[in-house]
Amino acid sequence: MLSSSQPQQGPSGGGEVAAPAPVPDGQSTQPGPTEPQQTAAPGRPQVQDGGDSTRRQGADRSTAADTEAADAVPQALTTVGAIIAPTTLLTALFTYFGLLYAVAYYRYFGINYTVLDLPIQGFLILSASTATLPLALIAAATLLALGVYRLPLQSLSRRARSIVLYGILPIVATVGVALLGLVVTDALFAARAFPAGLWEARGLSLSGGVVLLAYCARLWRAVRPRSAQRPHSSALATITVAKWTCVTVLFGVGLFWAVGSYAIRVGEHGAQALVAVLRCAPDVVLYSEKSLNLQSAGVQEEQAPSAGGAYGFRYTGLKLVPQAGDHYLLLPADWAPGARPAILLPRSDTLRLEFVPVAGTHPRAC
Repeated sequence: MLSSSQPQQGPSGGGEVAAPAPVPDGQSTQPGPTEPQQTAAPGRPQVQDGGDSTRRQGADRSTAADTEAADAVPQALTTVGAIIAPTTLLTALFTYFGLLYAVAYYRYFGINYTVLDLPIQGFLILSASTATLPLALIAAATLLALGVYRLPLQSLSRRARSIVLYGILPIVATVGVALLGLVVTDALFAARAFPAGLWEARGLSLSGGVVLLAYCARLWRAVRPRSAQRPHSSALATITVAKWTCVTVLFGVGLFWAVGSYAIRVGEHGAQALVAVLRCAPDVVLYSEKSLNLQSAGVQEEQAPSAGGAYGFRYTGLKLVPQAGDHYLLLPADWAPGARPAILLPRSDTLRLEFVPVAGTHPRAC
């Protein structure tokens, strides 16, 4: 059914006004919603919402960097973590540290570590006492850097933003570029850019330079003047994740580089410390079933007192170097680098070792 209405008189009463169009049953004839209009208070001028919109855009722009980092960093860490688990990375660091420690430690005695056939457990044992402290310091420094990175920047005043933009940001960028420049100079051009005794500075400079430049990019995104908010797209998110993945990988490479260099330095110092107190180590008496011809190493060979015994030859004046392989690494008591060779013997039933405490023979020396 269609409803109709009668013609109505106009306001002046002289003409007819057209009747409204028929409305189907069941539909409302009430007018639709209209936009509310703002009214100014008496005596107060009308205020447009342009200022509020500008302030909202500024807040959105200031938080864009935080949103980008908050979205990108977890995704980058997830990508790297899917390839390398945290426990696997920690085990690899300790194993790598122990391997390079062994390389430097036994190289000081003129021994190639490969002939020792050290197991993985041996590398972990070598690194347990020396790698824990530096790795703990690196982890603490990383936590501190993450805390600084997450400092809120959107609430800074205009003066503080100017200080960050024209003061702090150039300093951070200069230091980061300088560290990476030193690494490139030392690695590619074979020029000594770091102290000779601080080998791990190259890896630390690589990791530190990458972190500083990443933080510099965050400062620039947070405080730079913008005319409009940068649009967010899937392509931009992919590029951001890839960027943070590269930053994470470079940081890890620098970490391995620093740990390896530190392990080599500590391994060589450990060997030097052992030689310094070698005279205080227990004296070793070596018994052998057959002659070992150790006269070239400065070790005197003696016939065993008992002719019918299993071991017919006796060697004194030796010191044992602690190691975890299947060999005996022996040094003459007066060994010095380049003066006498080290003695490496496989463990077998044809050899026997006896240890004599030094306190009973040279009490004043130690």
